[in-house]
Amino acid sequence: MTSVLIVCGTCYLLKLSGYLIPDSLFANPRFQRINTLIPVVLLSALVAVQTFGSKSALVIDQRLAGVLVAAIALKFKAPFPLMMVLAALTSALIYRI
Repeated sequence: MTSVLIVCGTCYLLKLSGYLIPDSLFANPRFQRINTLIPVVLLSALVAVQTFGSKSALVIDQRLAGVLVAAIALKFKAPFPLMMVLAALTSALIYRI
């Protein structure tokens, strides 16, 4: 219970510190470039962890095939719902084999 309160307090302080940063820092082009890349990096890390992670082990299984099919579908500019269905079907079919 105490660790949850510590994490909540830390998150609140981080959010509060955003109001204390001067606006001139946000106008810096370097900061803006970094700020636009943060969501891409976080999403990439999430995909990597969900694809290769299994508790505390590194695993290569059907999820990798689904991600590869999704990447190929995106390369050919497939709509997002189609890409998701193709990736899910690929993973499911390989899992069933």
